[in-house]
Amino acid sequence: MPDTHALLSASSAHRWLSCTPSARLERGFPDRETEAAMEGTAAHALAEHKLKKALGMPTVRPISGYDSGEMEECTDDYVSFVMELVARAKAEHGGDPVVLVEQRLDFSEWVPEGFGTGDCVVVSDGTLSVVDLKYGTGVVVEAEENSQMKLYALGALRLFEALYDIREVSMTIFQPRRRNVSTWKEPVSDLLRWADGELKEKAALAYKGEGACKPGSWCVFCRASPRCRARADENLRLAEMEFRKPPLLTDSEVEKVLSRIPTLTKWAGDVAGYALDEALANGKRWKGFKVVEGRSVRRYRDEKAVADAAGKAGFTDVWRRSLIPITEMQRLMGRSRFEEVLGGLVFKPPGKPTLVPVTDKRPEMEPAEAGNEFNEIKEDN
Repeated sequence: MPDTHALLSASSAHRWLSCTPSARLERGFPDRETEAAMEGTAAHALAEHKLKKALGMPTVRPISGYDSGEMEECTDDYVSFVMELVARAKAEHGGDPVVLVEQRLDFSEWVPEGFGTGDCVVVSDGTLSVVDLKYGTGVVVEAEENSQMKLYALGALRLFEALYDIREVSMTIFQPRRRNVSTWKEPVSDLLRWADGELKEKAALAYKGEGACKPGSWCVFCRASPRCRARADENLRLAEMEFRKPPLLTDSEVEKVLSRIPTLTKWAGDVAGYALDEALANGKRWKGFKVVEGRSVRRYRDEKAVADAAGKAGFTDVWRRSLIPITEMQRLMGRSRFEEVLGGLVFKPPGKPTLVPVTDKRPEMEPAEAGNEFNEIKEDN
């Protein structure tokens, strides 16, 4: 669940550790909850209920307008993963491990007023495991050196270090809608070395709102990012470049532009979104701009009435039948039944060749292969 009131929350740790003033700067901007965030909250509540039920804890099933077949399946998968983890801990260490669900974890020894909520903590002699459910479909989140997970581990460690001889922490990101289960293990000694060194120093700066603003990938979810001068300066350096025709640019210049386009585009979109929100929510008038009604697509008010009217006028061939989308069909049938019934009737055509950084995890296409697939796509269109 979200860490709702902590200035230096675990969920935003990557941001305030990378850009220490950001936590205080964000406080000047409203926190508008998105549909995706509300859906994620509903998924966490359902997962909590199911896990408590599996563990024999008292619980009441939550009711949400976001309930769906996909959410049922994803939360079932999460519970199955945790219960397998519990069974493995029992088999390896003997006795029943301690399992905490939606546990408040305090790491204020290193982070001023710092706390977060761990989705699941499993502890047995020697090992402490922290599992975090991420229901979103955005970027794939990895557990390795994940600052949010390390903060949760520190909080859990403080709860149990006097009762158990914990030598290693295991941190898992469970991201079912991206088919991603990422686990990273770290010796307690290494975790504490990071906490007493890097974490404590940067958290002190972040709490006071001090340090230098540093733009980067962590800007994506920062509420202050649309008005951040450091981020603007960083992106405007590219905008100041003279955009001549590609043949007149050197290879290194083309490569520099390619590497910066996603960041520049995202920043420009964030600024435009912020300006529109201010105009709509607060009546802000931006010099040289105005709010207008965007283009829309015509729709029928009542399809049956339209068909009746067209039929009376002599036009009877007005219906077109189509299958529901594949994702909706899979939700309807369930993943396993979908594969059984329709697995052989569904295919995934090659995607359009895309130029991405070498850090992207997708396998590289050979130039000839990419060219052939691009030509096939053009012919199909």
